[in-house]
Amino acid sequence: MAVTVQARGIQVVRAPSARAVTEADVRALEGNILTTTVDRIVAWSRKSSIWPVQFGLACCAIEMMSTAAARFDIARFGSELFRASPRQADLMIVSGRVSQKMAPVLKHIYEQMLEPKWVIAMGDCASCGGVFNNYALVQGVDKLIPVDVYVAGCPPRPEALLYGLLKLQELIASRPRT
Repeated sequence: MAVTVQARGIQVVRAPSARAVTEADVRALEGNILTTTVDRIVAWSRKSSIWPVQFGLACCAIEMMSTAAARFDIARFGSELFRASPRQADLMIVSGRVSQKMAPVLKHIYEQMLEPKWVIAMGDCASCGGVFNNYALVQGVDKLIPVDVYVAGCPPRPEALLYGLLKLQELIASRPRT
């Protein structure tokens, strides 16, 4: 007994036996089957919905805020809005100079974030201290917390932050699930 299924203009005939199946039947069936792994689905969902917590400390924060505005629209990349609570975020964007007094606060907020969590160091000051090489400032956020992506510039343009976000998405998609 043959069963005919027609969907989207493709006709698949289910033959009474395996010998009666044609090559066209197999190709039509393969075009309608999706196979993947749980790791790939989890990685896709993580990279497609990153929620950042803002940690703007200086002039780079203005560029970070403009990234969320209509012109650059960070929502196109799955980062719909900046979260006010670290418990609702999985990405910390550190922008600007980090003083020695602010260092424990930064570390505490990072520790409040749930796993998995990522960090973008936005700007030269957050990445390496910038032009301010003195005792009052931390010479790079990576001295306090692990950084996944560095965005260079003084201050970096919103396009550079979006490029850093794309690089972070590639990094998330390539890592296995933990």
